[in-house]
Amino acid sequence: MNLSKRLKTVADCVTPGNVVADVGTDHGYIPIYLAAHGISPHVIAMDVNEGPLSTAGRNISLNNVDNLVSTRLSDGLKELGPNEADTVIISGMGGLLTVRILKDDMDKVRSLKELILSPHSDWDVVRHFLHDEGMMITDEHMVIDDGKYYVVMKAVYRPEISRNPGECEYRYGGMLLASRDPVLKQYLENELSKKVTILKGLDSQKSRIEELKSDIDIIKEGLHLYEC
Repeated sequence: MNLSKRLKTVADCVTPGNVVADVGTDHGYIPIYLAAHGISPHVIAMDVNEGPLSTAGRNISLNNVDNLVSTRLSDGLKELGPNEADTVIISGMGGLLTVRILKDDMDKVRSLKELILSPHSDWDVVRHFLHDEGMMITDEHMVIDDGKYYVVMKAVYRPEISRNPGECEYRYGGMLLASRDPVLKQYLENELSKKVTILKGLDSQKSRIEELKSDIDIIKEGLHLYEC
């Protein structure tokens, strides 16, 4: 099973030996990979729709990991039992949906050994939510896959550790900035170029101009933090 760069990055964040629940499993590629490579002793492939879950089931059988991967119809984490998994993966969804799934079952989330997320959008919203709920991001990566930028973050419940990230860290990731992730720098430079070009083309729309100027300032702050 060959994974895309994004999915491989997600899978690589899983601590070996952990039981994993993959929420929104779609084709079941991550559970199959984790089982086939001996990373997880058991993976629960979960999806809210029967169609993708049926496809995942066929793929699981084709890859001969039926004894290690089970499928389960579930809206988010609702059908996951307490302490049934060590790791929960939520990838391939928008940030707002990701937050909704987590918010609906925070008791289960707090009991996890690790949470691995790869939202398609609203990265800052996800980071804000994690911080507000006492979740600490311990690892973060940015990858380019099929011409698109993706973020993969690992978080653990650590309410005793208090931090107050700035807006720049929420938008672009404190871990990514601290580790000087090379893809992040490319992303920031591209975003800066796009925003400046849009700003130059505006001669009215005062609120939009102010919004762009604010965005540009935060991007420049990100580039400065990256170089520090």
